[in-house]
Amino acid sequence: MRTFCFTLLISTLGISTLFAQEVAVLKYDGGGDWYSNPTALPNLVSYCNKNLGTTFSNDVKTVEAQSIDIFQYPFIHMTGHGNVVFSQEQIENLRNYLLSGGFLHIDDNYGMKPYLEKELVRLFPDKQLTELSANHPIFSSYKNFPQGLPKIHEHDGNRPQAMGIFHENRLVLLFTFESDLGDGWESPEVHNDPEEVRQKALDMGANIIKYVFTN
Repeated sequence: MRTFCFTLLISTLGISTLFAQEVAVLKYDGGGDWYSNPTALPNLVSYCNKNLGTTFSNDVKTVEAQSIDIFQYPFIHMTGHGNVVFSQEQIENLRNYLLSGGFLHIDDNYGMKPYLEKELVRLFPDKQLTELSANHPIFSSYKNFPQGLPKIHEHDGNRPQAMGIFHENRLVLLFTFESDLGDGWESPEVHNDPEEVRQKALDMGANIIKYVFTN
């Protein structure tokens, strides 16, 4: 099993310098549009570099679930609308990645949940998605969200939920549902969201990034 070696310097105000770190988008099988929201993660990277002092590469890569390259990225983002299928090889590679220090953020762009849940059972048959309470530190690591995950897009009108999978008390996987953070990270002209909505999405994204790299 591979073990990540992350170099992180923390100042009293938060992240001061983050060396040689990159984030990536996960490409998966099944027909779901893993490539949706193409401007989302690059925009979040720029926001974090400006406001958290990170030095992520603006050239956000795509990585496949079965690739050994997955171990180069301490933070991987996954999104889409439809079907998600992992082969057994991909399941084992993802599990090794997460158990050896990696982090996967899955943001349901709408309609992803029923397909994803069956694959998560295969990924961690002995673990369950657990909803994070509003006082979890992921909601206050950069900006405070006292009600928990913000609502960015209406979708079915249900309340937004942030659910996680933990291993040895470490959050290894975050699933955000009925929020659509990625749409809020996209460039303004894509969805014409009000600036205050985009700001909430970016702030929550920065919360996730800061939490992952400081815990």
